[in-house]
Amino acid sequence: QVQLVESGGGLVQAGGSLRLSCAASGRIGSINAMGWYRQIPGKQRELVATVTSGGFTNYADSVKGRFTISRDNAKNTLYLQMNNLKAGDTAVYYCNAVIRPLYSYDPRDYWGQGTQVTVSS
Repeated sequence: QVQLVESGGGLVQAGGSLRLSCAASGRIGSINAMGWYRQIPGKQRELVATVTSGGFTNYADSVKGRFTISRDNAKNTLYLQMNNLKAGDTAVYYCNAVIRPLYSYDPRDYWGQGTQVTVSS
């Protein structure tokens, strides 16, 4: 089995920074794209940022210039550096990865359990 575990969430003042991590573990064959999504209270889940296995990134307009997504393929770990946080960034942040399990031909989506980020104004 494969699982994703997020960490690094917490409470921070507006203008501050947090760094989220997402560690993939289990019987992993290969990891394709990875990304961060968030669920803001009262809104639908939205894409925050993605990164391909080759390192190409994409960001939601609302976080461009403030957030940086990266990955360490040797550690099977995804990161989200969040700077200049705003109250509107308050949400549960979820890690997503497209992973082909070991001994499988078929990649599938995996999701972490989520980590709470709260930004006080």
